Amino acid sequence: MKMKMTDAYSGFSIDFSRMNITWEQLDALQDKFQRAAQEMAALEAGAIKNPDENRKVTHFTDRAVYRSSELFKAVESFAADVREGRIVSGTGKTFDAVVVNGIGGSALGPQLLQFAINGPYWNEKNQTERRNGLKVYFLDNTDSAGLNDLKDIIELDRTLQLCVSKSGGTQETLNNLTALENAYAQAGLDYSQYACAITMQDSKLDKHAKSHNWLKVFPMAESIGGRTSETSIVGHLPAALSGIDFGMFLDGACRMDIWTRNRTYRDNPASMLAAMWYLAGNGKGDRNMVIVPYSDRLVLLSRYLQQLVMESLGKELDLDGQTVHQGLNVFGNKGGTDAHAFIQQLNDGRDDFFATFIEVLHDAEDIPLDNGRSMGDYLHGFLYGLAAALESKKRPVITMEITTVSPANLGALIALYERAVAIYAEFININAFHQPGVQAYKLAAKGMLEVREQLFDNLKERPVSGTAAELAARVGLEDKEAVVAGWLNRAAVNPASYNVERKYSPDANDWVYTVK
Repeated sequence: MKMKMTDAYSGFSIDFSRMNITWEQLDALQDKFQRAAQEMAALEAGAIKNPDENRKVTHFTDRAVYRSSELFKAVESFAADVREGRIVSGTGKTFDAVVVNGIGGSALGPQLLQFAINGPYWNEKNQTERRNGLKVYFLDNTDSAGLNDLKDIIELDRTLQLCVSKSGGTQETLNNLTALENAYAQAGLDYSQYACAITMQDSKLDKHAKSHNWLKVFPMAESIGGRTSETSIVGHLPAALSGIDFGMFLDGACRMDIWTRNRTYRDNPASMLAAMWYLAGNGKGDRNMVIVPYSDRLVLLSRYLQQLVMESLGKELDLDGQTVHQGLNVFGNKGGTDAHAFIQQLNDGRDDFFATFIEVLHDAEDIPLDNGRSMGDYLHGFLYGLAAALESKKRPVITMEITTVSPANLGALIALYERAVAIYAEFININAFHQPGVQAYKLAAKGMLEVREQLFDNLKERPVSGTAAELAARVGLEDKEAVVAGWLNRAAVNPASYNVERKYSPDANDWVYTVK
């Protein structure tokens, strides 16, 4: 049964015909479609759609006016001044690179856009090949290895530092900021002459940056969450610094927004996409979402959608306070690499997924091979061969087509999934715009750090030796033996920070630690 939708202007199309879902099943969801349309209209009219945090949700409406805003002009002007050497580093050198220090949506969206549009080898190109666009690097974790790897290759006095944090208190981002400030100080450089920020007004980061006279501080809206921030200044500044046409990216997103506001579900690809997820997973996410773009440039799309979908929809409680444990698992790879990775399971293993294949029709280069076939012909054949194989086993598949990997087409893809996530959330009556599980994790992590303090602060008689269980008991942490063992193991292999040794005891069948 034909269930294909096409935008003739952009060439985007989406085909649901292989999902094993009928129009009758879809028509039975009329009440859900109607509610979703009403709630999406209320959202865009300014209703509170994140009730847990008493916030509006404005990423759909803000991007419609962002391109004509003074903030957009300010970002474009600043980026142009950096690229063209009118803003220089503290030593008078032109900036050659930018480090984007953020986590979650503050990094994943900019990473996706940078990789998709500029390609994986952008940073290896010279300045002329980059058309004065900056090299772009990302710090998105509190891992000293990542920071160390970065410092090995960048020139501090030619690198702009962009810190992105809505609250300014996100620990991973704050840790990297502190480490970078120290690295610049040790090199005899004034960090403030290399730094800019994107943050909420009056946040911890805003106050820090302004009090230290950073080059520039840009505001971000409280009503835009990290995972839906790529069409805001969060995505704009990194893109503009590398020369990506962010206006075209917004055009693609806004065009998709117009299409997906259609109240007739059969003419709305986001409503159809949400309904397919809902019906395929029995309204409970019983099937995993497999995302497979047949494009090397879109390899990060599945990572991006993991955050957008899973952080938005993975909720314990619904809007009525009922326990529902909702969510959709997302995993993926790229085609045709997928055929040598996990396609065996999709074809022969558990029937617990629906696959979405995304094809880029235009070949970056016409590379002829044999029998008149090109390299791109093989990739196309792999996609539809796999789709046919799965269809023959009644395994559900969605296919999408875009003409090229362009800013406009990527903007359209992101906007489509943002709207589908919001509609699906209305179907299952959950708040898609908060993340209580993330907050719970942060509190738990804080508790683990407090165990560290209790352990080492209370081992006052040193040296002291014992197993993790014995040392835990000594400081009143008997119920935290595994956590104590973790801290002691970490301490033993980091002598620069701790004075702990360990030796394996066959008798105890465990490590014995000596805290000096």
